[in-house]
Amino acid sequence: MEKLLHVFFAELIKTGSLEIETADGRKFGVGDGSGKKLALRFNDKAVFTQLLRDPELRFGELYMDGRIDVTQGTIFDILTLAAVNMAAPQSPLWVRAFQKTRSTFRHLRHPNDLLRAKRNVAHHYDLDTNLYRLFLDQDLQYSCAYFERDSQNLEVAQLAKKRHIAAKLLVEPGHTILDIGSGFGGLAIYLAQFCNASLTGLTLSSAQLKVAQVRAGQLGLTSAIDFRLLDYRQLDGRFDRIVSVGMFEHVGVAHYESYFRKIADLLEGDGVALVHTIGRADGPAATNPWVAKYIFPGGYMPALSEIMPAIERTGLFVTDIEILRLHYADTVKTWRERFLDHRAAVQALHDERFCRMWELYLAGSECAFRYEGLVVFQIQLAKKLHTVPLTRDYINHNEALLRELDTAPAFLRVAGQ
Repeated sequence: MEKLLHVFFAELIKTGSLEIETADGRKFGVGDGSGKKLALRFNDKAVFTQLLRDPELRFGELYMDGRIDVTQGTIFDILTLAAVNMAAPQSPLWVRAFQKTRSTFRHLRHPNDLLRAKRNVAHHYDLDTNLYRLFLDQDLQYSCAYFERDSQNLEVAQLAKKRHIAAKLLVEPGHTILDIGSGFGGLAIYLAQFCNASLTGLTLSSAQLKVAQVRAGQLGLTSAIDFRLLDYRQLDGRFDRIVSVGMFEHVGVAHYESYFRKIADLLEGDGVALVHTIGRADGPAATNPWVAKYIFPGGYMPALSEIMPAIERTGLFVTDIEILRLHYADTVKTWRERFLDHRAAVQALHDERFCRMWELYLAGSECAFRYEGLVVFQIQLAKKLHTVPLTRDYINHNEALLRELDTAPAFLRVAGQ
């Protein structure tokens, strides 16, 4: 068995330095000896048998159950080492076979009827809000920040993200805006405060809805913002602007066309919509099975080649696409560091297994955005070709106007409360 274990890891790790310690204390190394020295310990003899059944799923399960420990380096270091090696042209055949099979059947893995959609959202977003307060920014933005400069902290970068989106939406006072997947309410509040718009925010998370409603009430915005516990497919009406941030990942591949048809139905004739979503730069692939089971059931990060055909069939025009590269890697890096700084508080809310699960989730997410081709797409849509200015100068212009408002000392004091 130990010989087979050695062969398995030697085939996987060609570059780098990894030591494996078996349950009986024996050790062996794999890799070319370069880079940081890393080490894993298997804590019982059944670990390797479990791992072989499905490495992408079982490694995460074994780690969160404490049956695998990182004894040198961090779990982020281990995942980075694996990602770099699996992305190499000489990656093992079994790795490519697992990934190809999952990718082929990805359409079957993401059914998203109304009941299943709400259950999937509750699995992740209805956790104790105090957990999110431990590692998110003060505005509870649980999506990719926009780092205008390397030196920016997370709070400033998340404010820049909201400003960037508002600038692209070309919001005017009195506009009606639909926020599909409104989360903890931060973007809707921003658009109401600084663009004088009227907001309808939709979420399937009861926990997020409660926080968003309380925040709107505290800021005196209840007449300007209507937060609802409602699936976007159940909404009727027309809106001048539609925005969706971090929600499209939960739509499901089979529902892309119906999603964009609904946006077209809800958008006024001269309206503008913006969809901000995690995506794949290297084409369609399957969701990591461990992530799908424990973190985001029903979740899927699409490639542009999967999104664009759905849009083309709905009569909407794509008026702008921006690809945010590494912004999410830097966002999750900060979340991961803050999570680890507050690990004891997280354990008090949950337990050690949960802590290890979320360490792995955050480390794996950063690794995926830094090394595995995940990016963020911001796709701007309209019903008419001339609705949006013909050059992108307006984005910088609108951002400058908003920056004068949202960085005023009075606002910063409110945001910091």
